[in-house]
Amino acid sequence: MLSILVGHSYFLRFDKKQLERAKPYPPLATLQVAGLLRRRGHSVALFDAMLADGVDDYRRKLDATQPQLVLLYEDNFNFLSKMCLGKMRRAACEMIAIARARGARVIAAGADVTDVPEPYLRAGADLVLIGEGLAALAGLLPRIESQPRAPAVELADGLAGVACLAADEVRANRGIEAELVRRSDELPAWELVDIDRYRRVWIDAHGYFSLNMAASRGCPFRCTWCAKPIWGNRYLQREPEAVAMEMARLKRDCHADHIWFADDIFGLRAEWIVQFARRTRDYDGGLPFTIQTRADLVSERMAAALADAGCREAWIGAESGSQRVLDAMHKGTAVAEILRARQRLKSVDIRVGFFIQLGYLGEELPDILATRRLLDEALPDDVGVSVSYPLPGTKFYELVRAQLGHKTHWQESDDLEMMFHGTYSSDFYRAVRDLLHTRISLEKLNAPAQAEQYRRGRTVLELRWEDLIASERQHRNAASRAAAN
Repeated sequence: MLSILVGHSYFLRFDKKQLERAKPYPPLATLQVAGLLRRRGHSVALFDAMLADGVDDYRRKLDATQPQLVLLYEDNFNFLSKMCLGKMRRAACEMIAIARARGARVIAAGADVTDVPEPYLRAGADLVLIGEGLAALAGLLPRIESQPRAPAVELADGLAGVACLAADEVRANRGIEAELVRRSDELPAWELVDIDRYRRVWIDAHGYFSLNMAASRGCPFRCTWCAKPIWGNRYLQREPEAVAMEMARLKRDCHADHIWFADDIFGLRAEWIVQFARRTRDYDGGLPFTIQTRADLVSERMAAALADAGCREAWIGAESGSQRVLDAMHKGTAVAEILRARQRLKSVDIRVGFFIQLGYLGEELPDILATRRLLDEALPDDVGVSVSYPLPGTKFYELVRAQLGHKTHWQESDDLEMMFHGTYSSDFYRAVRDLLHTRISLEKLNAPAQAEQYRRGRTVLELRWEDLIASERQHRNAASRAAAN
């Protein structure tokens, strides 16, 4: 069997916004792979970059474990990993080079690796996995074990879902799709995580401790901007009993107070959630949890089932208050459905957050003002605002590919820089973001005891909107300005 160091490259300290939020989660997909490898008899250690101080911590881990193989397996459930941030790519490439210099074989896997394998191979990775990569990994490990110094080309020969350098060119065989794995192989190696350290961060910042889980993989919907390099358009759902058992374990063994379900879409069907609620009661594993979902999935039955199962907060990909923009995105939802979903969840005491996306191709000022009206009417409990972010493999990326300049990725999650020729400048969208956040934050003051402060805040906010709207032409890019004349 092999000695393997499994790790990832998302360093919380390299992302100022997320560091200030202080809501770190262990790398779920990384831990699942670590658990799978341990159950197959390999000697596995973990390098968890999330709470590490920097790459020097990784060097020390390498020196302590001296692995034959380093597997950098990014957390495919972490939306920040899926954003392929520039700082994290550089960290991954540095980690690859360090491992190679110490004589280890290196395999890399993740969303960015799948989209653009060359930087990782040039940094020194022997091989990269395309997509989820579990079938390819299962084929590679016996070859590495029996031929530890074999050239990468020989190791990859005949295997689908693997890329390597051959004659200084990237050779990739992408002919593989993600496969369902057995229920036991879903279980993360929680025993490798410094749970106490995560707990301290959460308790100090928020007064409770949250851990992450996934009840499914993938998303069957086809929004133009959504990158799906790992699971494509498939939705691979676990059995309710298995999810309930895992939640019970995190409650019992890790003393979690809350669960964040990292699924793109949690519980596609209300019946699944009903069964999950039953199983959590059977195992005494119920915990309050937060999910992501779609507005068009929130029927009255779905809302009631979520509340019964313990859901306390649901984030909806609202994206825009403009039906024209939603249709251009192929979102498949209507503004009226967003409003109904908000009210249905509110009626069963589930908090609601909206994800809003500014700057989509063709969005104009009336569309932005429609999004403003959506927030005024729905008044979600929280809001997350970003700008459209073109990632390889998406229809949106192909639509704007010719406009992309030297910058193809944000450096960290609060970058909010337009990378294509949207209607307005990045500063304009940042200003709109701040106004939308302020509107939702003001609702905390909407109580009789703070009525005057609330009224003043609304007045100031209205004046800020008026100033921005009055100057909007100055913020248009050249092409947009010419079209408006």
